[in-house]
Amino acid sequence: TCNATLTSRWIPNRHPNHDSTKSFLSTMPLGEIRAQARDEHLREKDLLSQESIIVKSSSSNNEEGKEEKSDSGETSSKPRRLSQVPISEVLKSKHTLRWVEPIICRNSTVREAIAVCIDLGISAMMVIDNQSITSDSAVLTQRGKVVGMATSRDLLRIINIGITEGESADDILSKKVGEYMTPITQVIYARPEETVGMCRSIMAKLGVKCLPILSNGRVEGLITARDMSDFGLDAAEKGGKKHYLDSVLHRVGLSSNTSMAEPPAYIRAHVDIQQNPLFMNVGLAELPHPYKKPESCGMNRRDFGPDDVTDDVSLSEDAHFVAHVSLPDEPGQVPRKLIYAGVADGVGSWREYDVDPREFSHALMQECENVLREADVAANPRTKVPKGGSDDEMFRRILTPAEIMRQAYNRVKADNIVGSSTACIALFDGIRHQLNFSNLGDSGIVVLRHIDSDVAGSLKRDKTTPRTERTSDLRVAFVSQQQLRSFNHPFQLGWTGEEINGENTSFKKANNSCTTSIHIRRGDIIIMATDGLFDNVELEDIAEIALEWEQNNGFISGGDIASREKRWKTGSSMTVESAENIDGLAQLLVEKARSNSLDSKTD
Repeated sequence: TCNATLTSRWIPNRHPNHDSTKSFLSTMPLGEIRAQARDEHLREKDLLSQESIIVKSSSSNNEEGKEEKSDSGETSSKPRRLSQVPISEVLKSKHTLRWVEPIICRNSTVREAIAVCIDLGISAMMVIDNQSITSDSAVLTQRGKVVGMATSRDLLRIINIGITEGESADDILSKKVGEYMTPITQVIYARPEETVGMCRSIMAKLGVKCLPILSNGRVEGLITARDMSDFGLDAAEKGGKKHYLDSVLHRVGLSSNTSMAEPPAYIRAHVDIQQNPLFMNVGLAELPHPYKKPESCGMNRRDFGPDDVTDDVSLSEDAHFVAHVSLPDEPGQVPRKLIYAGVADGVGSWREYDVDPREFSHALMQECENVLREADVAANPRTKVPKGGSDDEMFRRILTPAEIMRQAYNRVKADNIVGSSTACIALFDGIRHQLNFSNLGDSGIVVLRHIDSDVAGSLKRDKTTPRTERTSDLRVAFVSQQQLRSFNHPFQLGWTGEEINGENTSFKKANNSCTTSIHIRRGDIIIMATDGLFDNVELEDIAEIALEWEQNNGFISGGDIASREKRWKTGSSMTVESAENIDGLAQLLVEKARSNSLDSKTD
């Protein structure tokens, strides 16, 4: 059983972590201290020699690359780790070796974009608008203005959408790149002075494969992971007969009887998908802004007055839905059970324009549910639909979260409901053990998972605390990416009565949402919530509350998962107990968020 907690609550204030500094007084003899320090130095030196890629500075202006004189009068070049090299040096090396201009016009077709990628050997391009001319104060240039970025992943996404919607190949390849590009307001970039290590970290955290390098309002070039790897190699290591014989020849070609290996033993049980589907219990809890009134919302106790804090959930600007439906993978296939869920956070500032912030968010979630109910009826018709009727076969299939968001948003606009909100919509596929979701704004999803400390996996173990002293191995396995223009100014779906276009608006569309999926394991706890939870409760505290809930309800004994594994093997999943108590976990989380938000000692 997979536990999911759906929470929806008020926009709060975030308080930072304040790390305390600890001091230690050593009672070791001086000789032992020196010996220990020497051993640690040697271990660190050996580790660096084994794991670090060392490059020599080619810039005489860089302090770390300056030549130094030794005691004997000889000069030596100080080595640097690749992670410490400025990304500008990598870009310069790339352009020196091979110069290409990675640009394409926004009116170019997908067919033309694919040709550019193949011909130039690139995986990303900056999209320009030739009708917008930019000029430099020193030199007048006729250059197109950059309006976005298109990657090979974007091109594949366009093709996939077209195939899913039954479009012809010519129609798909004739689509305009500018309609599907990443708009310039959402392009993640790096600066020339930032290091390779920083760029690698950004790419890993955000899941991007390419970074534009921005300097003085101009894109100097694009950097990929391959460019950074190539920088540590000289020409002799990348070409020539010796390189081919030493590094390539014995790695070319697979034998005719090659097959895929079985999954490792420690995850084999988690990927036995068809025989062991996962089931999810959903819990709901909601609390409004503590100072909410029917006609207004106070910012503090003085604004609100002496009354008790608000518990009337009907005053909440947040909304949610949960839908259990049966849909097939493709039209004509047997439908299977799926769970969809979503949360939306209405923007309270609409009160200043005499607009009820609750209307848009609640309508959006209601329409999401309506879309799914209609699809469920279409996929499981009780009566045969006449050929050519409104029940199109194309809609008798699994709907993606982004598609549901788009359809619901269009319906809200058609009803002329003014307002805006963030939105997060998720699909839980128990057969494939997948959680697919689309998130627009600062709501999101967190996945908590127990790990086996004796097995090295994707989650880091607590290496500082001895195993016998650890109370839990419950870890944050996944945190969804948020989208913000600035603090407390998230991206949002919105409608003012007319379309608003442009780069400087917070109003976005469903295709601008952060869409991804994560593999879910048995026993995981999935938490979907608005920023009312995540801004008030730290992730570590969320995990602590979840663990206490598990222990109090007998789902896990102490912090050890061995007894739980044994219980599962006997067929005892405690699904009924989970269904009966999951609401309690959601309630604990929202109460903790409210308690923290009312604490005047924290920001």
